[in-house]
Amino acid sequence: MKLEQYLEEIIKFLQDEVKKANAKGLIVGLSGGIDSAVVALLIKKAFPNNYLTLVMPCFSPQIDLDYAAKLVQKHNLKSEVVNLDDAFISFKKILDQDLKPEKSKIVLGNLKARLRMNTLYAYGQNHDYLVVGTDNADEWHIGYFTKYGDGGVDLLPIVHLLKQDVFAAAKILAVNDEIIVRTPTASLWEGQTDEQEMQFSYQELDQYLLGNTEHLSHKVQERIKNLNQATEHKRNLVPQAPKWNRS
Repeated sequence: MKLEQYLEEIIKFLQDEVKKANAKGLIVGLSGGIDSAVVALLIKKAFPNNYLTLVMPCFSPQIDLDYAAKLVQKHNLKSEVVNLDDAFISFKKILDQDLKPEKSKIVLGNLKARLRMNTLYAYGQNHDYLVVGTDNADEWHIGYFTKYGDGGVDLLPIVHLLKQDVFAAAKILAVNDEIIVRTPTASLWEGQTDEQEMQFSYQELDQYLLGNTEHLSHKVQERIKNLNQATEHKRNLVPQAPKWNRS
């Protein structure tokens, strides 16, 4: 099946899931990155009159906001900006009392993602919209998302697309060129990039997931395998105690 056909299947999946949930539409967060751009355009195609994109700056780089705004303008997306700076400061003041210095960067980065999740669900409930996630196959496999943050969603439409597929989908959907060529980053702290944090490239991860491992170093393969195992708890929510035998 060609990618164009699969994108149509994703659109139908979104429509079917909304109908099953007795909801009215869909909502997604816009980060200024390629994954959220692709998902935003897919949900607009699925529900042209019943969708919303939220830009949620939280001490975010200006470039994130600029790219999100350019996508909104080019594709005439329904969008609102919800600034979370003050909410973040309030939570940080509480956490500062007991925050370990060596943990602060990751804790506060994940806090930003979880504040955005809360915002999406508040807006989603208000509009009777389902919250749509933006995780692709690469991110899902290695758990490269915040548990109950950007991983806290109702639907995952692009979870079977490799990163290379996301780039191809972005071109099909006419995502802005500057977003397509941008270095992938979650922008959870200054200077952060996906590949720097993962310690391998998306191209290497794509090849691993395709089974083309002959040119991948043992170190990269082990790193991917270890990340997959260590993040299993993110993909299978929530472990339950053994069933009680009442006899």
